[in-house]
Amino acid sequence: MKLLSTKTKLARQRIDELIARRSTTYERALPTAKRIVDSVRKGGDRALRRYAAQLDGYSQQTPLRISEAEIQAAWQAASSELKKALATAEKNIRSFAQRQRPKEWDFAPAPGVKTGQRIRPLGAVGCYVPSGRYPLPSTLLMTVIPAQVAGVDRIVVVSPRPAPETLAAAAMLGVTEMYRLGGAQAIAALAYGTETVARVDKIVGPGNAFVTAAKKLVAFDCAIDMLAGPTEIVVTSESGEAAEIAADLVAQAEHDPDALAILVTTQTELARAVIAEVKQRVRSNKIAREAIAPNGVAIVAQSTEEAQTITNALAPEHLTVDSAEDLAWITNAGSVFVGRYSAQPLGDYVSGPNHTLPTSGLARVRGGLSVMDFLKIVTVQEYSVEGLQRLGPAAIALAEAEGLLGHAEAIRVRSTLRRNNA
Repeated sequence: MKLLSTKTKLARQRIDELIARRSTTYERALPTAKRIVDSVRKGGDRALRRYAAQLDGYSQQTPLRISEAEIQAAWQAASSELKKALATAEKNIRSFAQRQRPKEWDFAPAPGVKTGQRIRPLGAVGCYVPSGRYPLPSTLLMTVIPAQVAGVDRIVVVSPRPAPETLAAAAMLGVTEMYRLGGAQAIAALAYGTETVARVDKIVGPGNAFVTAAKKLVAFDCAIDMLAGPTEIVVTSESGEAAEIAADLVAQAEHDPDALAILVTTQTELARAVIAEVKQRVRSNKIAREAIAPNGVAIVAQSTEEAQTITNALAPEHLTVDSAEDLAWITNAGSVFVGRYSAQPLGDYVSGPNHTLPTSGLARVRGGLSVMDFLKIVTVQEYSVEGLQRLGPAAIALAEAEGLLGHAEAIRVRSTLRRNNA
């Protein structure tokens, strides 16, 4: 883990590089992903089975769809400890999503005019649940529960080699449509449909470079949540405990060898202590060690204002700060963890806010996955004769100013009919 002081030109250049970062890992996968997506789009189940055999080791006889009996059997075989943990996470994630759900409302901007909004769920969504280095039942919870709260009628889960824990989570949530599919082929099946898998309206969930590349390729034909890059963590602290900060940095770094782990502080001694702690902790964590070596940085700013500016410019996926007072200056972050006891992994599992978060600086423009990703806001407008008389002339004037005479006539004809019928 490297120490960078904003006093030096070289350090400032490195910080600028971090701020301007974008994940390019998926770009290398684009050509292969395109071949797979095109193949599944044209070949349907036959192509899916070929890739399932080549990439995931399944036989041609292995059913693509996981039976409800197999899903329920995983729940029955799960330990009571796992069941209790899944239930705790489910309760908090669901409660948080329910509070996020927008309201329907009506408003009268003028007499005789009523406007408003209605909330409607998407018809079908696909939830991608990775199962590469680690089983991720938590990702199933984080993608399926907001869709359920939104009222999505058809929720499809795909996972290349789902672990028993993931199947148990699916059983607990009542998931009935789940497939042994992963990679670009799973994204293609969800986006375009095959004989076995009906297409969906939107695909959500993180994945590897091939999954991300495939999501980019299908984005004009099927909505997606976001292009997820490697995991990121920033800790901005003046008074934190070195061991605790280091533990969080290592925890997020173990997700991916390309993960980004950054400390921002004005305290040089704290930075050095954190670097020493991280060095000790990565000795027994190979993936975290591989990530920290090129992407672990302790930035020493010259003032708290500079530290805050750097933090917002980084727009991190995960951000830890010292106290609730820090929330006032934060503008760009996927999810914020406040205080020494708010270990970042708590947010990965049980806090309630979604752990599918924007990376690569995308937190400048959006937050994490939420119930809003599964909803449509349908706006409504209703005019009476009085409303037409009040607002019609202004609308006609604007239409004529734009040269859209048909627009003006569509309003004027109603006024004319009203006068003729009077």
